[in-house]
Amino acid sequence: MSHADRDLVSAIRAELAAISPQRACDRAAESAGLGTALATREASVARLAVRLGHGSPEAGRLRPGPCRTKHFRVTEAEDPAARFEWSTAHDHCRIAYLRGRFLARGSLSLASGRAHLEFVVAPGEAPVLAAQLDALELPASWRLRRGRGVVTWKSAEAIGTFLRRIGVSSAILELETRQVTRALRGDINRVINAESANLQRAVAAASRQLAAVDRLEADGRLAEQPYVVRSVAAARRETPEATFTELAERLELHRSAVQRALERLERLALHDDEASATARRRTAGQRASAAQRTPASRQTARPSEGPALA
Repeated sequence: MSHADRDLVSAIRAELAAISPQRACDRAAESAGLGTALATREASVARLAVRLGHGSPEAGRLRPGPCRTKHFRVTEAEDPAARFEWSTAHDHCRIAYLRGRFLARGSLSLASGRAHLEFVVAPGEAPVLAAQLDALELPASWRLRRGRGVVTWKSAEAIGTFLRRIGVSSAILELETRQVTRALRGDINRVINAESANLQRAVAAASRQLAAVDRLEADGRLAEQPYVVRSVAAARRETPEATFTELAERLELHRSAVQRALERLERLALHDDEASATARRRTAGQRASAAQRTPASRQTARPSEGPALA
C-alpha cells in the first residue's frame, strides 16, 4: 500500500478505537471481541483495552510484566461472564463485539485501488464468525490458510457497509471518495482506450479504401463501376477522415449503401490479379471472335498472260 492508503487505514482503526461505548453490555461485548492475549502495536487500541478493562473489571485486565515494549497485551479474566453470547445479545452488543473483533483480528488493505478486509482467527472460529456476519446481512467467505481461519471480504461495497455499521464515519467518506475517483479514472481510461482503438481501425480502413480506389483507377476498372460506387470513391478521396455516416450525409445516401460501395471497392482491388487475367482472356476471346467473323480478304486477280504476239 502507498503511504496515503496506510494513513487512511490507520485513521479508520483509530476512529474505531476512539469510540467509547456508553452501555456496560457494549463495553463487555467489545472487550470480548478484543479476545484473549491481545497483542498490538497501536497505541489507540491499547488505550481502548485499558479503558474497557478499567470500566469493566470483570472483562479484562492488563497482563503483568514490563510495559516498556512496543506491544501492549491484555488478557480476559477467566470468568464465564466475560464470554460473549451472540445468540442472546442485542444488535448493538453484536456491533460492539464485531468492532472489537476487527480491531483485534482484522486487517484492511487498499493496495492498487482494491479494498480487501479479512479476519485471521482460530480455525474453528472462522465458520462461526462468517455465520454471525451473515446474520447481520453481511455475508463473507471463509477458508483455512496455513492452519488458521480467514474470513474475507473483497467487495468494496460490503467493506464500506461493514465499516459504517461498526462506527466509522469521517474516515469512510475519504475511503468512498477514493473509490469513486478510482472508478471514474478507470471509466475514463476505458473510454479513451476504446476511442483510440476505434480511431486506429478507422484510419486503417480509410487507407485500404484509398489504396483500392487508386488500384482500380489505374487498371481502368473504376470507370466500369456503377455511379454510386464511383461517387463514394470520389468522396472518400476528398475526405479520407470522414466516417460512413458523414459520407452518407454528404452524398445523400444511406449509410449501408456507402458501406457496401466501399466493401465492393476493397473486394475488387483484393482480387485484381484474377480480374485482370479474366479481362485479358475476355479481350483475347473477343478479338478472336472478331477475326473469325471478318470475311476473308479478297485476292487481287491478275490478268492472265495472253499468247505472245509474233
